[in-house]
Amino acid sequence: MTESNRTVSWSLQDTPIGPLLLAATEDGLVNVVFRADGRTARGAVARLAARFGTEPVQSDTHHLAQAIRELDEYFAGTLRDFSIPLDWSLSTGFNRRVLHELTEGVPYGTVVGYQTLANRVGEPGAARAVGVAMGSNPLPVVVPCHRVVESDGGIGGFGGGLEIKRTLLALEGVLPEPLF
Repeated sequence: MTESNRTVSWSLQDTPIGPLLLAATEDGLVNVVFRADGRTARGAVARLAARFGTEPVQSDTHHLAQAIRELDEYFAGTLRDFSIPLDWSLSTGFNRRVLHELTEGVPYGTVVGYQTLANRVGEPGAARAVGVAMGSNPLPVVVPCHRVVESDGGIGGFGGGLEIKRTLLALEGVLPEPLF
């Protein structure tokens, strides 16, 4: 499915968890991609081009500048709530409902279980589907899928890798800082 006539801009940002590709439309931040080295970045830009029907341009728009500023503040430990407008067009249906609930209902420095999140969106039998929604999150870090953990206290999975999940949870004070 393409969404024609949408301008998509992108930029790379170095962060403590590695390079991130940030992409935005006129509506807001639309995509955050982990480990955005050359090959990963090219693949992400190609997927955005296919989805939006136009070649994304590398430039700094208002939304990208705001996202970069807020991510810098987040990683510095001075920002707890992102205010960047989000473009939810890369998420639909159940996944979008779950990601909205996660964004609005799980604040900085807290975690939630997959089952609890399923209950919150009115789908008590959908704990595994919540995990799938987390894995398809187009806006990780900003939409904090790293805050979703197993009900038994396990850390759970993470599309960016467990080391990044642990780093983000430590930054938010949920886990102790790694010793090395």
